[in-house]
Amino acid sequence: MKAIVINDYGSPDVLELKEVNKPVIQENEVLVRVWAAALNAGDYFSTRGSPWLARFTVGFPKPKDYILGWDMAGRVEAVGNQVTRFQPGDEVFAACNGSLAEYARVAEDRLAMKPANLTLEQAAVVPTAAVTALQGLRDAGKVQPGNKVLINGAAGVCGYVSGVFYSH
Repeated sequence: MKAIVINDYGSPDVLELKEVNKPVIQENEVLVRVWAAALNAGDYFSTRGSPWLARFTVGFPKPKDYILGWDMAGRVEAVGNQVTRFQPGDEVFAACNGSLAEYARVAEDRLAMKPANLTLEQAAVVPTAAVTALQGLRDAGKVQPGNKVLINGAAGVCGYVSGVFYSH
């Protein structure tokens, strides 16, 4: 399969389209044929190897065929023996490692059915942004049902973080 990989840290010039092995799923994993993938700040940091601690995830002292990408949407190709919630053909989305490839493997509990009112392209941009928004509003902001929220300057995935105001 084809994937976008890095073998060194640096500018986007280090990205390479390469033939790599198709992922092999475990009993609790799902193989997804990626239809759309989204880039976010994590991909930027992974490519740059900065902050320096990112290198412990991507590769130390340098990456070796590290497949970029965190967010994706696609169709289930195959399921592991212990998977009960998904079947081949289901349209799904997830935050997972290595989404800039033709196929990605995802643990069943990290995968969700794509909402019917979203395209696969729209669903691909949701995972990291949605979790970040949820953490900002629910965990940091302690927003409860009935609270009013003003989102000021919501640009990009995390633009709202510095501009969320709420009242009780």
